[in-house]
Amino acid sequence: MGAFNAIMRVVSSLIGLLMVATGGIWILQGLDLAFRVGFMVGQRRWVLFGAILALIGIAQTVWSNIRHPSVSTVQATKP
Repeated sequence: MGAFNAIMRVVSSLIGLLMVATGGIWILQGLDLAFRVGFMVGQRRWVLFGAILALIGIAQTVWSNIRHPSVSTVQATKP
């Protein structure tokens, strides 16, 4: 069970980091600073959407790395 928790923590962290990166791209496109092709370019609402997504991604990454194991997991690992 410990290996599964470790793998899921890594997967959850990677998803959070992907959300942060995607939010950053949306912010840059909304500010017309990068990737100047597409419907998001120069649209200020994508700055807001990107910031929200990046904050959710940060929260996801932090949560996946600070949560404590459940009581049943702790009891199962005791000798």
